[in-house]
Amino acid sequence: MAKDAKTPKKPKKAKGPQVPENAISIAAHPRAAYGVKRAKGIGGLVGLLLVGLLSLQAGAPAADIGLRALIGGVLGYVTFWTLALHTWRHLIVAEARAAAQRARAILDAADESAREPAA
Repeated sequence: MAKDAKTPKKPKKAKGPQVPENAISIAAHPRAAYGVKRAKGIGGLVGLLLVGLLSLQAGAPAADIGLRALIGGVLGYVTFWTLALHTWRHLIVAEARAAAQRARAILDAADESAREPAA
């Protein structure tokens, strides 16, 4: 016996804190999202190459060089990712403040011109 009428499912409640739609987000900012992706890639490569070369110069066995380089790559990835997020947070907030100041200046100028008597 199958049900002919499907009952609509209740929407699931989102887990975690609710974020307003107009909140500033790094993922929603096009330059920031690209910058964070690029930093993660560069960090992984820098960590991998740096640790690999240092292990090679130290005379470690090939398996150890590979393992150390892989761990160095992961650490470089996470480090650069953290630094990129921190940097972009500050840059986005500064951009928002500058935009608010420009808008305030435009509104003040429009208000001043409206106050002046027509000649």
